[in-house]
Amino acid sequence: MDMTKATWRKSSRSSEQGDACVEVALMSRVVVFRDSKDPIGPKIFVSCGEFRRLAEVLKSL
Repeated sequence: MDMTKATWRKSSRSSEQGDACVEVALMSRVVVFRDSKDPIGPKIFVSCGEFRRLAEVLKSL
């Protein structure tokens, strides 16, 4: 998947240094996660539905 046009978002709770952060980008029908310290490294791809379910579970905790 071409990630050159991805708009990455970082949590507002992340530190200014960005040393412990996960970034997220919405691409077509998937949500992509990456480590902000390693932007060219591995990425995790999940469907929008899976991301929605994950967010619902995390909100319920």
